[in-house]
Order: sequence, then C-alpha cells, then structure tokens
Amino acid sequence: MSSSMAIDRDLKVKPKVRCIQCSAEKNLWTTVSSCECGGLLEIVWPLGEYEASWLKDTWASRMGSLLAIDRSGVWRFRELVSPVDGEAIITRGEGNTGLYNVPKLADWVGVDTLYLKHEGENPTGSFKDRGMTVGVSVARHCGAAIVACASTGNTSASLASYAAIADMRCVVLLPAGKVSAAKLSQSIAYGAKTIAIRGDFDKALSLLQSTAPQLGLYILNSVNPWRLEGQKTVMYELLESLRWEVPDWIFLPGGNLGNTSAFGKALLEMRSLGLIDSLPRIGVVQAEGAAPFAHAYKSGWQSYSPVKAETVATAIRIGDPVNYQKARRVVQELDGLVTSVSDREILDAKAMVDGAGVGCEPASAASVAGIRKLMSERIISPDSKVVAVLTGHILKDPDATFMYHTSDNRFSNKIIEVDADPKSIISVVESL
Repeated sequence: MSSSMAIDRDLKVKPKVRCIQCSAEKNLWTTVSSCECGGLLEIVWPLGEYEASWLKDTWASRMGSLLAIDRSGVWRFRELVSPVDGEAIITRGEGNTGLYNVPKLADWVGVDTLYLKHEGENPTGSFKDRGMTVGVSVARHCGAAIVACASTGNTSASLASYAAIADMRCVVLLPAGKVSAAKLSQSIAYGAKTIAIRGDFDKALSLLQSTAPQLGLYILNSVNPWRLEGQKTVMYELLESLRWEVPDWIFLPGGNLGNTSAFGKALLEMRSLGLIDSLPRIGVVQAEGAAPFAHAYKSGWQSYSPVKAETVATAIRIGDPVNYQKARRVVQELDGLVTSVSDREILDAKAMVDGAGVGCEPASAASVAGIRKLMSERIISPDSKVVAVLTGHILKDPDATFMYHTSDNRFSNKIIEVDADPKSIISVVESL
C-alpha cells in the first residue's frame, strides 16, 4: 500500500513551515507541532509556481492511472499536499468520496439544492484518513520512531491503521468510557497501544503534548500542520466534482476545528491560484454541549472560554479546540458563521440523512441540523446551493442509531415484532 515509487514532479517546488503567530519559519521536516511562542504552525505554498489550467489538467489526468499515489484522492492533488519522498508514502486509496444530490433532504432543510460530501466513505470510515495518509507518510520520511494521538475515536482508528501499514509503533490516548465500541475496536484491532485515561479528550491531548518530547512521540492530531494539508483535499475534490463552480455555502461540524482550518486554507489557495473565481461562505456547526467556538463567534470574537464538553455527537465532544486561532481566521476571511444545535436536532437530522439512504454518524449530522436551523432563522436563502460535509460513517456509532429508533423519537423507525405466521406479516406490509 506504499506508493513504492518516486513522485513524478519537480521536488524543487517546496512549501515553507511558518508560525501563524510570530511568523517564524521552521525546518520543513520539523517534528514539533507548535512554535516556541506557542503559536500553531502552518504550511505555506509558493502558489505562483503553478498555473490553474495545468493543475486542473494534471489532476484530472491521474484519475485513469493505476499507480497507487494517483488513485488516492489525496495524493492525486500532491502538488499542494506535501513534497514528501514518494518512497515514504503510505496510502489506502483514501478520498474519492461520494457527492450526493439529495432532493428529499433538501426539501426537509428548506433549500433548493443540497449536496452531501460523504467523508465517511474513507477506508477507516472518516475524513481522518485524508490527513493521516499525509501525516504518517511525513512521519516515516522524518524517521519518527512512534506516532501518537489523542482521540475521541476516529483519529485513533485512522492513525492505528496507517501506522500498521507503515510498520510503525503507535500510541493512542482515549477518554475512558467516552468512545463508541465501534471506534475503540478499530484502534485495538489495528494494533495500536491504546491507553484510556480517566479524563476527557482535552485532558488526553494535553497529556500527550506534555509527554511527547520525553517519549519521542510524533503527534498526529490536527495540531500537526501536515494533517491539515491532507484534509484540504476534501475541498479540491468537491470543487472539481462541481466543475469548479462555487456553491453558496459549505457547512461542516466543528470539534477540534481542524477541518474548518483546512477547508478555509484550501479555498483561499484555490482562489489565489485562479482555480475558482469566488469564495463560498462557510458554516461551522457545533453541538450545544460542546460549543466554545460558537460562543466566541456570538461574542464578536471578544471572548473565548473552554467548556466541559458533553454531547451525543462524540466525534465533536471537544471543549477546547486546538485550532481555534486558525479556524477563527477562516470564518472571518470567508464571511462565515458559527452556530450550535441541540443533541435532539442532531439526532433528528441524522435520522433524515440515514433515511435518505446515505447515513452518517451523529457528529456528521450536525452540519445538516445547522442548515435547517439557519433556514428557519432566514439566514440562508432558499435558492442557495449548499454543501454539507458528512465526516463519519453510520457504523461508527451503531448504538446511537439503535437507541434512537427503539425509543419514542420524531423519526423513529421501530422494529415490529409479530407472531410467526403469514397473517401477521401481511398485516404489517399492508399498513405501509
């Protein structure tokens, strides 16, 4: 699953690694995730080295290739992903996820056109694979001994898989009793040393960051700037699928805010390159029980306070998102907004996404719930073209699905138990 061949392009086109706070430049292959000043690092590309038409033609031409790096929905866009040596690349054919036009769901939320970009169709069931193929490949290129992450479940599943393929040691920290069995089983099955701490995700990440230097751990949470370069490709793939026509809105769930940062970066880069001629507005949706970013937005960015996160949407159960500064910048530059929705709204939206035949985990449905809420508040125009990003597969949290439908909820599809005879079957079917 390694590419086993060099990348077919000029490796002289290399980005820089720069602190977003003090602008200090770092070594391209630094193994730290933040600057001495405390600021996050970002990858800065020499965009003037590329022509939009050449990029479009090159990316499209690779779709018919049989090479592993070309068939990846991440490495196909490698000119703006990473200059890592091709021999180090680990890929599972990530990306290439579906874009669904769902009129039934559009009617429910109240817009003319609604697309679902389903990142749950990645190999381990979430968007994390896009970032992890890059992060683990860079770790391998740098000679890192152990890769590590803190996780609410999806990050650990993805990292454990890619680390196993790379034959690298892997350590994951999880909040004990707060991760669905489906996600937890993935990290265990893929061989990661899985440590459950008696604390929440934010504590797990803090512990990881404090012990990483002593233990020689290469952190692959979204504080790692290379992770975000992989996640950018959701937007490249989306806009390419739309024939480079920009939608009015792009909505996504907000947890640690890595996707918010990555998506905004990709969109701004695409406009600078001339791949697109305008920018969509971006909408970030958090769960009410884990909404520090939404609270900061509501205050006009005058205040920010971490919260004790609690929500049924475990993938975004994060009270102190590390990418706050990057995400805030994105919302401001893309004339975006941030809102929050209740767990009830999330689960109802999930039932509608599931019932449309697409399916998603609870956190993914926050984006759809947010669109419906903003439509009711008349913030989105009904004639808007809207894209909602679904971040995780429906089987990531089957317990949430089962509990919803076996209880008295708005869109419950309860199991009907009957006697084992034809009359009972006929009665149920005729009532449809």
